[in-house]
Amino acid sequence: MWSFFGWKANKQWVWVAIDRASRQVVALFVGDRSADGALGLWQALPERYRAHATFHTDDWRAYKQIIPAHQHRSSRQKKDTNHAERFFCTLRQRCSRLVRLSLWFSKKLGRHINSIKFVVTHYNLS
Repeated sequence: MWSFFGWKANKQWVWVAIDRASRQVVALFVGDRSADGALGLWQALPERYRAHATFHTDDWRAYKQIIPAHQHRSSRQKKDTNHAERFFCTLRQRCSRLVRLSLWFSKKLGRHINSIKFVVTHYNLS
């Protein structure tokens, strides 16, 4: 999911890893939509997920560069990533900074990330 801070051309991508069984967000990274962003998400994951989990992603090439091939399942169908898509809808509802035509915006990246983390923490607790 993308958002921006400061000005509209300054896009930031919200990368999440969600446990399919518990539907909790286990890792979050805000950055660009390149292999560096995928690496940031990979490094944010707890070690047990990096070692044993199977990752279902869309067919974006950055995932293929970072996630080991034996743990990665890419799909063009939404059925494999529907938990993440549903979470992004919830995130847009609860964090007004992520809505396109909102009056809320962040001038500093740190505050933008903290507001997203606050919503994610509340989501995981409820």
